[in-house]
Amino acid sequence: MANPAGVTNEETQKTQADPETAERFIAEKRIGERIRRLRLKKSMGLVELGKHTGLSASFLSQLETGRVVPTLRNLARIAMVFSKDLSHFFETEPSAMFRIHRQKDRVRLPQTGVEPPTYFFESLGYMVPDRNMDPYFAEFVPLARTPEPKAHMHPGFEFLYVLEGELELRHGDKECTLDTGDAVYFDAGTPHSYQCAGKRAARVIIVTMHQPPQAMPPRASSTTPRFVAAQACS
Repeated sequence: MANPAGVTNEETQKTQADPETAERFIAEKRIGERIRRLRLKKSMGLVELGKHTGLSASFLSQLETGRVVPTLRNLARIAMVFSKDLSHFFETEPSAMFRIHRQKDRVRLPQTGVEPPTYFFESLGYMVPDRNMDPYFAEFVPLARTPEPKAHMHPGFEFLYVLEGELELRHGDKECTLDTGDAVYFDAGTPHSYQCAGKRAARVIIVTMHQPPQAMPPRASSTTPRFVAAQACS
């Protein structure tokens, strides 16, 4: 019997999805892994997800491990539970950020604008594009003549951890000395400076975070310090 639409068997086969190709496509998209990540992010068990989707826990387990191929209907049920579009399971996943900074590859730079420099630093995140924070290793050197430390300020926050030695820190009108193992977190929008406070170098990890400080609530008086961590040091 002739095909009324005039389509040959060969042409019909070309329009049919190859099951192996479909399974390979799904495997490459790692749909099962994406479902599992969504479920674990919500701290949801397989039984609970099954109640929301009408699918059995055993089927969902096989789906997550790639032993069964999901239908679009099943994917749509799962997507709705997590408030996602179907496209979520097929979009190209961004690669996770992962950068190693070997000590031998880092560059040691002196403090700028001060002679002699009071510290040297190495960037621990120079290979990360569009980073939200800047981590540094800094070494504050003891000087025979102690100059007035150069203060600076910038938007965001700063975190310091003293690995070794003593570090004198000034923040606004506050001043304190940090010992080995001490840490401090402060608003970097206030002028601050630091210098070695002992006879041996102070080695410090410094992390500056770029987000601007949030609006502060009204203060009871103008003497309330912004540098809360320094209250115990005064």
